[in-house]
Amino acid sequence: MASEPHPQVQALLEQLDQMGTPELSTLDPAEARTLFEELRSGDSSESVGDVTDRTIPGPGGDLPIRVYSPDGERPHPVLVYFHGGGWVVGSIDTHDSVCRHLTNAADCAVVSVDYRLAPEHPFPAPTEDAVAAVEWVAENGAEIGVDADRLAVGGDSAGGNLAAVAALVARDRGGPDIDRQVLIYPATSARDDWPSVAENDEGYLLTRSEMEWFGDQFFESPLDARNPYAFPLQACDHGGLPPATVVTAGFDPLRDEGQAYADALADAGVDVTVRNYEGMIHGFVDMLEDPVELDRAREAIETIGEDLRESFE
Repeated sequence: MASEPHPQVQALLEQLDQMGTPELSTLDPAEARTLFEELRSGDSSESVGDVTDRTIPGPGGDLPIRVYSPDGERPHPVLVYFHGGGWVVGSIDTHDSVCRHLTNAADCAVVSVDYRLAPEHPFPAPTEDAVAAVEWVAENGAEIGVDADRLAVGGDSAGGNLAAVAALVARDRGGPDIDRQVLIYPATSARDDWPSVAENDEGYLLTRSEMEWFGDQFFESPLDARNPYAFPLQACDHGGLPPATVVTAGFDPLRDEGQAYADALADAGVDVTVRNYEGMIHGFVDMLEDPVELDRAREAIETIGEDLRESFE
């Protein structure tokens, strides 16, 4: 592993330190969402063929989605994407840029899902929304100009967790056929004793205290965290799941559990591609445009796009 973060990452961390940006765990959920939106939302310079906002039926009412379509003739293959944010913060706006870049890199439509957030909607509400969104796209793809026979799921952090769980539920309950799961530094385990947590518990954007705070908001009972549909590494069987792309970062507390999930999939016979970006931190894949633009983020998006194109072929 790299001995220190990439120089571009180090410059970002120093800038955040100088700004005095508070940890989300020191705020209440509403304040944390406002700060996250301020830091992450903005107009993207990445142009795509078409962007449409709409709602679909969800288990808790209408579920907002944003559909990104590339240039070219429809129907396009489709990636159903779930944003990160610890199940507490984040939105389709905070992840607008990454979805635009994925649309072009994979030459596929991207359906970004604005699932319900904790603590107002604790586990399993976000998970139920994720499953419902995948099922809706699979059954109603023509309505949004996508080819649901070429379907992938993906997400980052908590969204990577939701994507992995949606794939697990689809296997267990005879749900849609999924061609690939794209898991970007996913939360997969209830354990907090991974070496990567101890190594990177503070100073690298995502801290141990924030991870604990997110868990406290998401789970009403410690028993909930033991559910395999909460953390998919706890599933008894990982066979028969879709091929996976797993992205990890060297200076990320979630690095080891992402790798552990990739190992569990591989041990069960699932085709897995793992890419660990050694000098990177949690959240790096979203850092694609000014004011924070990382070369490795663009590299990661391009390789994810290649994996998706191959699966859709």
